[in-house]
Amino acid sequence: MPPVPPDAPGEGTPRGTAAGKARRWGSLARQALSGERESRGAPGSRATMCELYSKQDTLALRRKHIGPSCKVFFAADPIKIVRAQGQYMFDERGEQYLDCINNVAHVGHCHPEVVTAALKQMELLNTNSRFLHDNIVEYARRLSATLPERLSVCYFTNSGSEANDLALRLARQFRGHQDVITLDHAYHGHLSSLIEISPYKFRKGKDVKKEFVHVAPTPDTYRGKYREDHADPAGAYADEVKKIIEEAHNSGRKIAAFIAESMQSCGGQIIPPAGYFQKVAEYVHRAGGVFIADEVQVGFGRVGKHFWSFQMHGEDFVPDIVTMGKPMGNGHPMACVVTTKEIAESFSSSGMEYFNTYGGNPVSSAIGLAVLNVIESEDLQGNATRVGDYLTGLLNKQKAKHTLIGDIRMKEKQVLLSADGPHRNVLKIKPPMCFTEEDAKFMVDQLDEILTVVEEAIGAKSESMTSENTPCRTKMPNEAQSELLSEGTSDPRENPSRKRNGLCTDKHSLLSKRLKT
Repeated sequence: MPPVPPDAPGEGTPRGTAAGKARRWGSLARQALSGERESRGAPGSRATMCELYSKQDTLALRRKHIGPSCKVFFAADPIKIVRAQGQYMFDERGEQYLDCINNVAHVGHCHPEVVTAALKQMELLNTNSRFLHDNIVEYARRLSATLPERLSVCYFTNSGSEANDLALRLARQFRGHQDVITLDHAYHGHLSSLIEISPYKFRKGKDVKKEFVHVAPTPDTYRGKYREDHADPAGAYADEVKKIIEEAHNSGRKIAAFIAESMQSCGGQIIPPAGYFQKVAEYVHRAGGVFIADEVQVGFGRVGKHFWSFQMHGEDFVPDIVTMGKPMGNGHPMACVVTTKEIAESFSSSGMEYFNTYGGNPVSSAIGLAVLNVIESEDLQGNATRVGDYLTGLLNKQKAKHTLIGDIRMKEKQVLLSADGPHRNVLKIKPPMCFTEEDAKFMVDQLDEILTVVEEAIGAKSESMTSENTPCRTKMPNEAQSELLSEGTSDPRENPSRKRNGLCTDKHSLLSKRLKT
């Protein structure tokens, strides 16, 4: 990974490289903030200036004042991040990490155009959206232009959770129905209304599924109920939704909405089979409900060829409501619900005014406009396609090399990566969009080293096995197990054709729960 020292000059660095971009950003950011730093009189390096406490003091204060359910990454030894540039983050010692976690810093950490837009608008005005102002309408116009024509009415909020909560209100007001169909393992936010429709959360706690919530199987053709060898997996999964609707109607209930991420993220990076959303939308519309596409994590060009992930499913599929958040403000709290004029007018007819104090304020809208400008001017959609294809190629080579890897979709190695999915055996690669091929190569090299060590450790312990009929006792090193794979058993329906070179043939073998990259 190319080093990006805190005060490295930009001279002699190619403009197209990650290091060059990060250094230019750092220089511009330092210029913008130099007045503040001088007035504070803080000595030492930039990293030191960002610290109020030692790492141990910060940990102690966090334990004392921050709720215990608010977890940190790498809890056994948390990293204290004090600054970031582009796709790199730095701890209090100046150690550089490649950020493969932050889909929030969409166009790169501390992008100078975004910082400048925020600063300029803050110097002029920030107020609530009941005052007439150009920024909110200009942003709504620009945002709507990226969507199908019928999606043209915006409601601005401050988080994806707020957006999804509002989407449910819109859906329920539209026809007066209450029930919601959600996908298994789905996560749509932390509000009470969203925990209720998020199996990812409510199945881990003491809450039970509410009677107005219906859970459909995740349309996973790799490990799910209907797989790639099925004649029509899209139709089979959609029929599960149809069956839910029929059973709800037989019980006297009515469907208000079907909600799904366009690509399920927390549920394991699941891409539905072609045609699934179209069939589901048909059944839901027939029942008087609406289709809500949750783009909070997967929107704004991250899929490369399309600006919105739902557009991957074809021009003949258009949701009724789209929610968005995380990357929208590049770290600034900003989110939105976009819907049709018909649904918006129905919501208005309830007589209840919708008002959000901070949603769409002048500063947020200025930041949102800057993010859209950077996505376009730096061709970040194109970059996502190019680097994504390159990374997929690298990972496919690793798939052929490592038995732990199944489908293609690390802190000590200076790479920040997280795991998710029902069994937490899926690596989520979601870096800022300025991620380069050089970064992809570095990340995969580190992953290769880790998997090699893990497999060698497993291989050494597996030598004691004497029979295929003997239950597999092989275990991974504790650290590797906690960081990469989770406890639990494999899916007993695992496709035999996908079991490659496993060290144990028992269906509960830990190896059958491969990493998905």
